[in-house]
Amino acid sequence: MINAIIVDDEPKNIRILQGLLNESCPDVRIIGEAVSAETAIPLIAAQQPQLVFLDIEMPHGNAFDLLDKIMPIDFEIIFITAFDAYTLKAFKYSALDYLLKPVSIDELRTAVLKAKERIRFKNINVQLQNLMFNINRPNSSLQKIALPNNDGLVFVQLSEIIRFEAKGGYTYVHTTDNQKYVSSRIIKEYEEILPAEIFFRIHNSHIINLNFVKKYHKGRGGLIEMSDNALIEVATRRKEEFLGKFGYK
Repeated sequence: MINAIIVDDEPKNIRILQGLLNESCPDVRIIGEAVSAETAIPLIAAQQPQLVFLDIEMPHGNAFDLLDKIMPIDFEIIFITAFDAYTLKAFKYSALDYLLKPVSIDELRTAVLKAKERIRFKNINVQLQNLMFNINRPNSSLQKIALPNNDGLVFVQLSEIIRFEAKGGYTYVHTTDNQKYVSSRIIKEYEEILPAEIFFRIHNSHIINLNFVKKYHKGRGGLIEMSDNALIEVATRRKEEFLGKFGYK
């Protein structure tokens, strides 16, 4: 069983989430509820939960104000939020889970399964630090993204990533320090969250950082040479848009 707490300023939302958990996640046991950041702090200290379902927007302080007061964190968090494009991208970069209101059973079940896996790795504090770093830089290439390594996660600045390469259901991430990280995320997931002004899907199997293009070799679609000397085919349908990124029509 996973001992969990729900923090939400709306009692109705707490009841709904409890019902969904009872229905879809019977191994999650709710051991406490709080309707504000102020009441959540002593509850968390007393109950020592393994998992907290945390509403982001609350009166008298949001979720980040609460977390700032109790750092370091020794439990997993599933955030609950209304839609905000910049905030959601920051969550994805940090490999932290969130649920959009209204919460769906499938998304809840998936988030809980991921939380159970993450409980073993205890990466939560570096993930939260990365989340706050990214939220404060919504349009910056200095944002950091979580990539897997043998110990759990490493956080790499987007400006240090040369390219993403899809292979057999995995994505290989190549960086400027000659590292190669293997991610279970499919390449389309990266395409959806990466800034389009920096990264370009040049081919079904490749997303490139435009700052690291060395040379374009002419052809039907052509080939590009990257700073790590990789030669990558340009999909014919992407050729015109790619060249337009460099002011060539």
